[in-house]
Amino acid sequence: MESNNFLGNCVVGEREGRVASSLVARRHYRLIHGIGRSGDIAAIQPKAAGSSLLSKLTNSVVLDMLKLSGVQSVASCFVVPMATGMSLTLCFLTLRHKRPKWRYIIWPRIDQKSCFKAMITAGFEPVVVENILEGDELRTDLEVVDRKMQELGAENILCVHSTTSCFAPRVPDRLEKLATMCAKYDIPHVVNNAYGVQSSKCMHLIQQGARVGRIDAFVQSLDKNFMVPVGGAIIAGFNESFIQEITSASPFLDVLITLLTLGASGYRKLLSERKYSFSLGNKITLISMYFNLVAHLCKRLIASPVYPLLEL
Repeated sequence: MESNNFLGNCVVGEREGRVASSLVARRHYRLIHGIGRSGDIAAIQPKAAGSSLLSKLTNSVVLDMLKLSGVQSVASCFVVPMATGMSLTLCFLTLRHKRPKWRYIIWPRIDQKSCFKAMITAGFEPVVVENILEGDELRTDLEVVDRKMQELGAENILCVHSTTSCFAPRVPDRLEKLATMCAKYDIPHVVNNAYGVQSSKCMHLIQQGARVGRIDAFVQSLDKNFMVPVGGAIIAGFNESFIQEITSASPFLDVLITLLTLGASGYRKLLSERKYSFSLGNKITLISMYFNLVAHLCKRLIASPVYPLLEL
């Protein structure tokens, strides 16, 4: 369905769709033109009917999987050929068109460089909010977030940049409270959900946050959640027109083939197997092994019951 594959075409003077290596052509199933047109990644490319169709189909299948995983009210999503950090940058740059004079991003701290670089690359000043220690867990300091919103002024804040999953002892942000505060002060809210699709608790937090307050977009990694090669992400949200504002074919093809191979039942099975792996009996055995290991190493096992990637 790509024009470069039409037998009757003469490609003299053609600037696109010519591939020197047959191996490269086979690797991409001869879908050479890719997707998008004139800077719009969601636009239909007339010369690439096949790739454009695959793009639309993939986005529809992925949207269904996000709903299956727990965010029932998600309105729109699309796959981008970029990792999570650059996808977050794309969200921030889109918000800039709506809030051109606003310079700050309030960010409850996580120790992960790409999230920080995403804000810097987009040209904004991160306002880092340190977390508070509750038992062994690091949790969102809502009081400081609220104070920063008032001190900086909503008219100067681009968005709140929150996180669902990180490395223990950092646990998910209090999304419902943050979403409520964002709605109160009319501040956009972007969620880094890099690892979260596989976790029912993370997806529940996003669903509840959107229900009680404001979440403009949430971003998740393809490789971390759908077992495909690194280099793709999903940008999703609850307002279809905003997600379309944010809008190469390889990530589309990889995730489409994978999801069609698994099907809804296959992906549900993987989610169930993951949850069973951390069921009570298995978790007790796992914790017992950890206790033996940390005792041997003269270390201490951190208690982090809220951490969603070790959920029951």
